[in-house]
Amino acid sequence: MGTTLLIPAVFLLVVGTAVNACPPSDRAALLAFKAALHEPYLGIFKSWTGNDCCHKWYGISCDPTTKRVADINLRGESEDPIFQKAHRTGYMNGSISPAICKLKRLSSVIIADWKGISGTIPKCISSLPFLRILDLIGNQISGEIPYDIGKLSRLSVLNVADNRITGRMPRSIANLSSLMHLDLRNNLISGTIPRNFGKLRMLSRALLSGNRIYGQIPYTISYIYRLSDLDLSLNRISGPIPESIGKMAVLATLNLDGNMISGKLPATLMNSSISILNLSRNAIEGNIPDVFGPRSYFMMMDLSYNNLKGPIPKSIASASYIGHLDLSHNHLCGAIPAGSWFEHLEASSFVNNDCLCGKPLKTC
Repeated sequence: MGTTLLIPAVFLLVVGTAVNACPPSDRAALLAFKAALHEPYLGIFKSWTGNDCCHKWYGISCDPTTKRVADINLRGESEDPIFQKAHRTGYMNGSISPAICKLKRLSSVIIADWKGISGTIPKCISSLPFLRILDLIGNQISGEIPYDIGKLSRLSVLNVADNRITGRMPRSIANLSSLMHLDLRNNLISGTIPRNFGKLRMLSRALLSGNRIYGQIPYTISYIYRLSDLDLSLNRISGPIPESIGKMAVLATLNLDGNMISGKLPATLMNSSISILNLSRNAIEGNIPDVFGPRSYFMMMDLSYNNLKGPIPKSIASASYIGHLDLSHNHLCGAIPAGSWFEHLEASSFVNNDCLCGKPLKTC
């Protein structure tokens, strides 16, 4: 009697456990993903045992309702006790297996700062319809950004900075209608910025510095009304700065230093919402526009190593604030205007011009 009652009870227990566990297909995909990686120091994959990948598998989170794997969060730099106990940051090599694309309910993929992960971004990553975050910063990943990345209509963060990514920025990137944070810094990306880049209306940060991007800054960037941080420094960008960039409502940081930008300095930049402006080491010419006013508030303005000529405009004294100013290595001439916030500036801000004079340089 007792035995016949026990069998259904055990059966129910097994079935119940299976229902609450992740699907076998998700578990198999994670194990195939793990098999392509080697992590020698921390042992983070030692927790990847048992049938339920939703339960205490390091870096894995599941949707509580469907039990499908929703998040892979593996960071090589972390305050997790595993890292503190080892007294080191993480190191991992190997590659990202295309098996990751079998996890069809993935919302975030963070495989960041492992220093040694190489190979390419799996092309099939574009087939994950729920993906919101793709963060692969700080590895040795090469190859190109998948050409159809624009299929990821929910993607809000794309971060592949500090890798060895090559090729052009795919045109389809402009179809990422939910994208808010784009970080492609310090790669080997070439080609031009896609003309349709201005379609990224949700974008607030576009960080593209330290690549091999050439051609002009597309004026369509000024259509991105939420953009607050634009960094195109240390590339091969040429042509003029579009005047419309100075009219952007919330743009606070504009870094264009270390390019081949020419033409005149747009007057719009002097009276904009920009508070950090770095245009150094370009070929910008002509006069500094005499249009400063109470709206001009600069934490930092660096116009050094250009071909600017004429005087420093008198209106600069009416700016509400200028913290750090560098006008060195130009062809400026005339008296340095007197202004309350000029008093803390050193001679290095004005050296190597044609004939500037006045405090902090020699008297006129």
